[in-house]
Amino acid sequence: MTHRVAITGSDVAFDCAETESLLDAALRAGIELPYSCRKGVCGNCAGRVESGEVAGLGGGVTRNEACLPDQVLLCMCAPRSDIGMAPASWRRVDPAARKRFQAKVFRNQLAAPDVSVLQLRLPAGQRAKFQAGQYLQIRLDDGTTRRYSMANAPHESDALTLHIRHVPGGAFSQRVPVLQQGDPLDVELPFGAVTLDSATARPIVFVAGGTGFAPVKSIIDDMAKRRIVRPITLIWGARREDGIYLRPAVERWQRQWPDFRFIAALSEDTQQQQQQQMAGTFLGRADEALAAQCPALAGHEVYACGSPAMVQAVRDVAVRHCGLDAADFHADVFVDGPAVPR
Repeated sequence: MTHRVAITGSDVAFDCAETESLLDAALRAGIELPYSCRKGVCGNCAGRVESGEVAGLGGGVTRNEACLPDQVLLCMCAPRSDIGMAPASWRRVDPAARKRFQAKVFRNQLAAPDVSVLQLRLPAGQRAKFQAGQYLQIRLDDGTTRRYSMANAPHESDALTLHIRHVPGGAFSQRVPVLQQGDPLDVELPFGAVTLDSATARPIVFVAGGTGFAPVKSIIDDMAKRRIVRPITLIWGARREDGIYLRPAVERWQRQWPDFRFIAALSEDTQQQQQQQMAGTFLGRADEALAAQCPALAGHEVYACGSPAMVQAVRDVAVRHCGLDAADFHADVFVDGPAVPR
């Protein structure tokens, strides 16, 4: 059965079947809401259902700890009647802007013991249009998909650079080390709405865990290209020093912005005395580094990119202990396994 969904206070309305989420129906209708994981983890899509009845998609939960008391996860709610909803924000987009390409591997480099930097080339004459911070989906032979953030800035539109962690038993990530130049990959983009708000000059704090550095790199490279000047702090969490796998990129930003602040948060480093003497190194997790190095976050924006546990820990510290307005927390959660089909 299909129901009518309206955005409160606007003339926007669209149809949504009982077998799809309010978020997916909105995207299909060309209405983009805030979202990232589409699995009920990140909380970006949290909004209010002001009239009508919803149920958890596939029997799933409709709320998580990121939701305010009157909010639900629009990516996990399916309608059971006509619905009036109030997302945190919305905008019209062209559904045809999403493109599918047959890309080819151009370069495959091991950047850390468990991280590959994979550069793809698009077919001659074709360009990928996306915003810094968005992601793509790679379609595998079995029809499932995996999602990876673009690490390159949008102006580098003839190529796509991905940072891929080797997940034990991963259907795609375990193939990555043996991919050769010229190997084809079926990719579709763009997805995601974790992008920079260019209308503000407020201080910004990026917190990346592991390959969560990829979307951060895209956003900061885009800021550098557009010569955006804002106070920037980057906290990059890893187990050991070799997990900070692209220090040259950080050093380039430090040259462009002398006040650029970088903190490497190393949670399992054993050379404590030596590391404590290194400028910009914090011994501990990324959320602990945030609490210690950025105790007053009122008036800031925070972008956290990484595992669900890391993002949730950073959210708790930022909002509950450092005074960040919850609306100024933006999350890109990396969830292992197949992406939700659409």
